[in-house]
Amino acid sequence: MKQLQIRDVKTILTAPERSNLVVVKIETNEPGLFGLGCATFTQRHAVVHTAIEEYLKPFLIGKDPQRIEDIWQTGMVHSYWRNGPVLNNALSGVDMALWDIKGKLAGMPLYQLWGGKCREGAAVYRHADGRDEHEVEENVRAYMEQGYKYIRCQMGGYGGRHAKVQSPENALPGAYFDPDVYARSVPRMLEHLRNKVGFEPEFIHDVHERLSPIEAVRLAKQLEPYRLFFLEDPLAPEQLDWFRMIRSQCATPIGIGELFVNPREWMPLISEGLIDFIRCHISAIGGITPAKKLAHLCEAYSIRTAWHGPGDVSPVGHAANLHLSIGMSNFGIQEWYGPTDRLREVFPGTPEVRNGFMYPNDLPGLGVDINEELAAKYPCKNENPAWTLARLPDGTSARP
Repeated sequence: MKQLQIRDVKTILTAPERSNLVVVKIETNEPGLFGLGCATFTQRHAVVHTAIEEYLKPFLIGKDPQRIEDIWQTGMVHSYWRNGPVLNNALSGVDMALWDIKGKLAGMPLYQLWGGKCREGAAVYRHADGRDEHEVEENVRAYMEQGYKYIRCQMGGYGGRHAKVQSPENALPGAYFDPDVYARSVPRMLEHLRNKVGFEPEFIHDVHERLSPIEAVRLAKQLEPYRLFFLEDPLAPEQLDWFRMIRSQCATPIGIGELFVNPREWMPLISEGLIDFIRCHISAIGGITPAKKLAHLCEAYSIRTAWHGPGDVSPVGHAANLHLSIGMSNFGIQEWYGPTDRLREVFPGTPEVRNGFMYPNDLPGLGVDINEELAAKYPCKNENPAWTLARLPDGTSARP
């Protein structure tokens, strides 16, 4: 084979199921050899597109795609300022695509390059919501019948937004919620579920940073009797010191990480044993290269992985999550959203879930392809999402 080089870098924007997805395709001078990576920052997809096309593309052309570590390290500091969601996602798309190429060169799925399987399938969790605890119960039972053991339980969405909110005159528009009503509803919901379906299913609940720090501490304590698999994102990245208070007060397992972009955010939580699950959005931290290192760091502190896996991660990103989950010994759980047939048509090779477990397809690399012609039929929309405009009852802006 001639000296391998990056010949072209393409950014593919597509939204087959509402969420704006960003996929990077790196082509080499070897005919037919290319890689795909996920760079999805769905709320700011156009900015990521610019970062890739205007800055990373000229930086990459002519480089050897096999030198993944060097490209990641130089790409991270190439703009001087670093560790932000836009540039991290742009670099992630490149990094995943390079790993995809590496696996194809080796003729192996990625997990084989990291030491082989630690398990045959990765257990996943689904999301059961409802207007009240009875509807949540119905949705939990439906997932249990499909073979799911791990279920995230919400009532009225993040912050219980279905509750009636009284606001001042001329209050600005937004996604209003009442933190006090929400906090009181969660123990009631989980008590109902445990009384009705027992302790066999493993439950998760996502606070989504909707509470003040002291209220998050109180909620974590109140939920101890219901034996959560973990309480998700009880606090925002700006409130990390409060995790010490939670840990000192109760034994409710904690998972956090989807908003993290900088190692300084997770290092104290890991080294002090303040969390139980790391659940970063791996494209937001820069891709597979830093995620592997993070997983190994967590292993040393008995912390398990639970990579962020909502619908605004492309199937390429979900495949990256899966290879990490299959190949790392400290895997905990994998978030799963249930892709539609349309999404599978755009992304052949999208991972499959059967009876509560996600399985790789064992194709070389990430194992996912993209139908570019079909992807072009579903253009992204540059809209501001309503759910991120969260407000407290008096109209004050709040975390989403």
